[in-house]
This record gives sequence, structure tokens and C-alpha cells, in this order.
Amino acid sequence: MSFTLTGLCEFREEIRKSRFITLAAPITSPQDAQAFFELYSDHNATHNCWAWKLADQYRSNDDGEPGGTAGRPILAAIEAQGFDQVAVLVIRWYGGIQLGTGGLARAYGGGANKCLQNAERIELISRVPLSCACGFSELNLVKLRVAELGGLVVEETFTANGVELQLALGEAHIDTLQTQLADLSRGRILLER
Repeated sequence: MSFTLTGLCEFREEIRKSRFITLAAPITSPQDAQAFFELYSDHNATHNCWAWKLADQYRSNDDGEPGGTAGRPILAAIEAQGFDQVAVLVIRWYGGIQLGTGGLARAYGGGANKCLQNAERIELISRVPLSCACGFSELNLVKLRVAELGGLVVEETFTANGVELQLALGEAHIDTLQTQLADLSRGRILLER
């Protein structure tokens, strides 16, 4: 079971006079992650280190910190808490005291962990694309049944005879929805993959 964030979250702390601000946000593409980092990075800060994870894709960046002391601990925090489709940025202003490689890894990974622990999360559901057609009078009931099962109406196309729907629904609920739609329409509405 994996989770993503409901929105932007933030965590701030000071470690041996260095200030750290951790920001995390949901993403749907590598471009979203890059846009997030460009928007929130502070160019007056000493370092803007980051990591993101999107299914089996992931990236991290140490931004001038010793190799493996920032980006990888941030990514490890994302994975340890079961997050996916998430980008995390940790901004550091150097306070004049060296933290050492272990201290840096703890600071970056710990900030990411605390930020994600306090964030509102939602479970990611894998959905299958489906389509069906229904009459105008059945549309609201079809939408209601789809919503009750945690599905989404991706697209509606109105035709002369009714409405063609593109749906996305969890695999476990497809048979239930098919039964409900058949009952609703006396067998006329059929789901197609």
C-alpha cells in the first residue's frame, strides 16, 4: 500500500546553527517535480537538496553537499514511509558549524521524515481504464455508483442517443459495478476495458 500527499507540507528546524526548511508536495510527473523545485528553491540558501519518487522512477540531488549525504537520505525517507508520487526539497542555510557526513545525512533524512510524518496522506489506488454508454436519464445514477466504489469519471461525451463515459476504477470493484449497472439498466449498460 502506498500513499501520496494531499497538498504542500512544511517542516522547519535548526541544527547546530544551520537552518533547514523541508517542503514536500504531491507530483504526477518528473516535470511536476522539477517545477516544484524551481518554484520553492531559495537561491540565497547554501544548499537546495531534493529527491522525488514516481512509481519506479526516482531522482535525488545533493546540491554541493558531500555525495550521498542529502539526496539519498531524503529519498530513503520517502520510501521508508511508503510514499509515492512525492517530491521533497530540503533548503539549508549554513550556520558555520560543520555537521560531518553522518550529521548531514541525519539532518536531511530526519527533516524529510518529520515533514512526511506530519503531512496529510491519501492512499494511492491503482485504477483500470473502462468505458460504457448509458442513457441521459441513467447518467446521474451511473456516476453515483462509480463514485461509491472509489472510481473516477474521466470523460463524458454526449451523443444523440445518450452518454459515452470513460471511467477509471480499482480492479477489485469492476465486477460489482458491472452487476450494479446491469441491474440499473436491465442489462443494457456494459463495461468495456
